[in-house]
Amino acid sequence: MSKRLRSSDVCADCSGPDPSWASVNRGTFICDECCSVHRSLGRHISQVRHLKHTPWPPTLLQMVETLYNNGANSIWEHSLLDPASIMSGRRKANPQDKVHPNKAEFIRAKYQMLAFVHRLPCRDDDSVTAKDLSKQLHSSVRTGNLETCLRLLSLGAQANFFHPEKGSTPLHVASKAGQILQAELLAVYGADPGTQDSSGKTPVDYARQGGHHELAERLVEIQYELTDRLAFYLCGRKPDHKNGQHFIIPQMADRRLSLDVSELAKAAKKKLQSLSNHLFEELAMDVYDEVDRRETDAVWLATQNHSTLVTETTVVPFLPVNPEYSSTRNQGRQKLARFNAHEFATLVIDILSDAKRRQQGSPLSRSKDNVELILRTVSNQHSTESQDNDQPDYDSVASDEDTDVETRASKASRQKSLDSDLSDGPVTVQDFMEVRSALVASEAKIQQLMKASRLEKQNSTPESDYDNTPYDTEPDDTVPNRKGRQRSVVWPGDGSLPDTAEPHLVPSPTLPSTEDVIRKTEQITKNIQELLRAAQENTHDSYIPCSERIHVAVTEMAALFPKKPKSDTVRTSLRLLTSSAYRLQSECRKALPGDASLPTDVQLVTQQVIQCAYDIAKAAKQLVTITTKENNN
Repeated sequence: MSKRLRSSDVCADCSGPDPSWASVNRGTFICDECCSVHRSLGRHISQVRHLKHTPWPPTLLQMVETLYNNGANSIWEHSLLDPASIMSGRRKANPQDKVHPNKAEFIRAKYQMLAFVHRLPCRDDDSVTAKDLSKQLHSSVRTGNLETCLRLLSLGAQANFFHPEKGSTPLHVASKAGQILQAELLAVYGADPGTQDSSGKTPVDYARQGGHHELAERLVEIQYELTDRLAFYLCGRKPDHKNGQHFIIPQMADRRLSLDVSELAKAAKKKLQSLSNHLFEELAMDVYDEVDRRETDAVWLATQNHSTLVTETTVVPFLPVNPEYSSTRNQGRQKLARFNAHEFATLVIDILSDAKRRQQGSPLSRSKDNVELILRTVSNQHSTESQDNDQPDYDSVASDEDTDVETRASKASRQKSLDSDLSDGPVTVQDFMEVRSALVASEAKIQQLMKASRLEKQNSTPESDYDNTPYDTEPDDTVPNRKGRQRSVVWPGDGSLPDTAEPHLVPSPTLPSTEDVIRKTEQITKNIQELLRAAQENTHDSYIPCSERIHVAVTEMAALFPKKPKSDTVRTSLRLLTSSAYRLQSECRKALPGDASLPTDVQLVTQQVIQCAYDIAKAAKQLVTITTKENNN
């Protein structure tokens, strides 16, 4: 970071010292507490990145630094600079204010409601105003004055505006002038590097024609930003665009899991292929946003003091609602948070594969397969006729709702190759016997692990009390922390799975003290910090000892609770806590040198390790919240 930046290094929202995050589209730097509010707003309001722990294209970071140092924050706080605002009692937040409600209310007013930006005089025709602003933007991007362009964009200028007289967009003008930082700003606001002007040339063409090679290469990267980000999420690599490689399709870490050839899995993939380009782009953008949410959560966990994990400032359980999208699309976006690491990786790989196919113009798979897909769809049509035909088709790909028979069974078939603790969703009759056998085998393995634990004498709580106890009810999807709840087991035609716990036990209403739960949670999250630091430093040999310490801490915390908690929410959180700890150990073993299950790219294992660690911290936090609420009643 530059010396100039450090000289004015304060949070844009509360003036606190040493901000460690950036809001890219707002051109501001913000502190941890204010960032927690930004994250809850959604990327359509604020696109946050950590200044040190998130990879940055150099010119993108330079663009944000330039805006930050040249007063971009005054755009969003324009009216607060008026002395009359001070007289009226209106003020910005300060470092001592509480996050909720003080800082949160101010930040929402500032960025979501745009309550303090400069307002243009009212005119009868808003479209004329937007057109005038866009023409000014078209002219301004040939200069280096980023603040002017950000101000125009904040007022409603369109980054993809096609000038009727000039026959080009602002990005064409910036590229011709070699203004790489203007190009970065326009791209953040949605400018398309692939747009052709009236002469049929793209911004990339003009950058190359003008000898602006760095800009030309960066524009190509921006053009493939979505698929590059998805590939990097899974394997830690990006395509070599300079040499004509524009896609990387990662492979699953475990060959067994990559050979998912069930008919329903094929059908789900073909349904993805059958989407129109428009709906496919929507799904890809939604998955991109979910990748951003998960990666930001991982960075957040790695950078926060462990004691802050039990506060409300860290909770972003699923993608926030974007009011510009339909309710159906927003629901589909939020359902992406339910996918475990393997399911989500499978979806990402399918999207990357189909994006490559669509760009290269490759045909769909054999007509025979498509006929089979149509027949299968027709056979299931009676179960979906009540759904609205105008809803995006992709919702069934990214959903596990009970009304979607095909997707539900496909998810079950993908889950059954994992440990049993991931297979607690509704399953089809066809999969019942195989899944149940796997559960029994896994339960025996879990019992062996429990016996091997050095804390066995202190802990008489078998994992099955939390992990395989079925429920009859499904939690309401509208509950804010829905992401943290795994789906209940519904065994078709056969009651429930045998419970290895003592049959005479009855549900106990007694919960441990909040202080004990917080103390154990801090122990868990401190160990998670060590694991995440190992992941950042690529010291994979530390994974197993870290995971063992986390497992011990989780076992101690689970032992605080009664064997048969009365509350379903407590049992759900305990199941997530303990099952995630076992899954974490399994994933960490894959990083051992010489292990037969070691993938080509250990980055995928690392991502799954991070996801498991996040699930553990999330479940612990839920238990703190529950016990606090119950003990205060």
